[in-house]
Amino acid sequence: IAGMVGQGMAWGTGSAIANRAVDSVAGPRQIEHVQSQPQAEPMQSSYAGETCANQQKAFLDCMEVNSGEMSRCQYYFDAMQHCK
Repeated sequence: IAGMVGQGMAWGTGSAIANRAVDSVAGPRQIEHVQSQPQAEPMQSSYAGETCANQQKAFLDCMEVNSGEMSRCQYYFDAMQHCK
């Protein structure tokens, strides 16, 4: 049981480090509830935002699957940085 506790602590630490790394790149995750009329945006900027969101999700998914091991997710991190 002590091994499982140690493994859980290591996984939690890796996850926390990965979350900090993502927050430093993508900014802190905040949810704002704003009620306003939607404004039309140019298609290009909307598409670019969706693309970057996809890159960020791929990186976060990789970090989660690989227990926060950055070396395994470097490709996704670089793609997310290049998207900005």
